[in-house]
Amino acid sequence: MENQSAGWRLKLALAGLVLAVFAVIWFAAAALGSKYGLWGWQFGLGTMTITWGPRIAMLAMGVSALGLIAGLTRAPRTQPFILGLAGLLIGGLVLGRLAAFGAQASRLPPIHDVQTDWSEPIQFSDTLMAIREADGAQNPVVDAPTITEGADARWPGFGGRLVSEVQEEAEWSPETQEDPIDAPYPYEIQPLRFDAPSGEVFNVAQSIVEQRGWEVVTADAGSGVIEATETSGWFGFKDDVAIRVRDEDGRTRVDVRSVSRVGLSDLGANAKRVDEFVKDLGQRLTDAN
Repeated sequence: MENQSAGWRLKLALAGLVLAVFAVIWFAAAALGSKYGLWGWQFGLGTMTITWGPRIAMLAMGVSALGLIAGLTRAPRTQPFILGLAGLLIGGLVLGRLAAFGAQASRLPPIHDVQTDWSEPIQFSDTLMAIREADGAQNPVVDAPTITEGADARWPGFGGRLVSEVQEEAEWSPETQEDPIDAPYPYEIQPLRFDAPSGEVFNVAQSIVEQRGWEVVTADAGSGVIEATETSGWFGFKDDVAIRVRDEDGRTRVDVRSVSRVGLSDLGANAKRVDEFVKDLGQRLTDAN
């Protein structure tokens, strides 16, 4: 009986909830469609997610708000109110996630190439470079990359700057910052040095790569270099990683480089990947010895 007497007010609130659920499905479709090749990542991320996503979420919230308000004007109120509130909450969560995404993108530097030591950059093998080219990778892999001039439109002052300088500025500096959270990258990205033999370190590094589910491209114990590719769960973005293990002054030194194939900003993914890898490697070698 309440469904019938609530009439158009119930239908309005229900429409808002349906739109809110559709917004969630829309974002999932944008990501998964890009990952499985139904459309390009520029369309999935740029057009569907960034351009149309907020509009759909705001429409859902607007309709839900109208349904909630209309539901309170007269009895019966329960169902229109609940449906309207649910639509508002779902739409609000979607917009909140988008806002957090935008804030993160603005706070992080517009780079997509990170490594532990830019004075001795790791070179990718011909095998990996051929894979990147065949996949249509847009980002070059060079010794001293600079940020494209086009970055100034969103990140003023960054265009043309060396990536190595920008990465260093973004890292946490214990000399000038009390809390790591104050830095865009809340950690220091540096080489690791171990007393363990290089062969042992290489084997542990390779096991970490395999356990993380990265696709191993090359693993040459002679040169001490491991190359692998990690694919993101949603949009299917591919980032290439190189780990270099070598002897240095009686110890074993490890350097890591991580480079995205597409996109100007990686939203901190490469820096986080490098930091987590070196910490994991250090912990495992410490536990083993």
